Amino acid sequence: MPTPIEELIALLDAHDAKPDATRLRARSYELLDVAPGMPVADVGCGTGRAVAEMAALGARAVGVDLSEKMLAMARDRFAGGDFRLGDATALPFRDGELGGYRADKVLHALPEPAAAVAEAWRVLSPGGRAVLCGQDWDAFVVDSAHPELTRTIVHARADRLPSPRAARRYRNLLLDAGFRDAAVEVHTAVLTDEEALPVLANLVEACRTGGDITGEEADAWLADQRERAARDRLFLALPMVLASAVKP
Repeated sequence: MPTPIEELIALLDAHDAKPDATRLRARSYELLDVAPGMPVADVGCGTGRAVAEMAALGARAVGVDLSEKMLAMARDRFAGGDFRLGDATALPFRDGELGGYRADKVLHALPEPAAAVAEAWRVLSPGGRAVLCGQDWDAFVVDSAHPELTRTIVHARADRLPSPRAARRYRNLLLDAGFRDAAVEVHTAVLTDEEALPVLANLVEACRTGGDITGEEADAWLADQRERAARDRLFLALPMVLASAVKP
């Protein structure tokens, strides 16, 4: 039986391989203005895909993550990559060492996202660019035969995270930290087939385990989603927020 970290990696791999996710990563590199020789960090790098892609663009890319298991997987997948253990609020870089900072699906997991953005300011040189990317966990859109239960599931799952609505605050967080030229985009991922089922199962199982809904409610909700997938009637939309700014 796969471990929780193996299940997470499988879920991330499936998501990151999708065309929408690939395009979103590419857009984040454009906003960073990745250039040959540019020192750039990918904070919360996971298994290292973005680090490898930015390195392929010529950047001196460094991946930082809190998970030794994720870093071990990254080093195994991308031999020669620079991967370091570190906290988003205490990065292993000198003041002004970086030209680019990227954090994808990170800030919602932190109790104080502003501390991570302040750390981004510290490690960037003047003219350095910061890019934040992630989903708003309170804004999942799911078609369901149980709309009230769906609202309960979405909100309850969000409230189990330290900062579930951090993404809608990205622009303000950057401005409050002193960045300028802050801009924000929303790219909506739409899933209409069985590939969405692992995401939906993860959503409802967290609520079942946490006691937010009953086992019967969880089973009925997920059965509806599986039946929709079988009839090609499933709909899941995930708004992904992408914000960028420059350190003056």
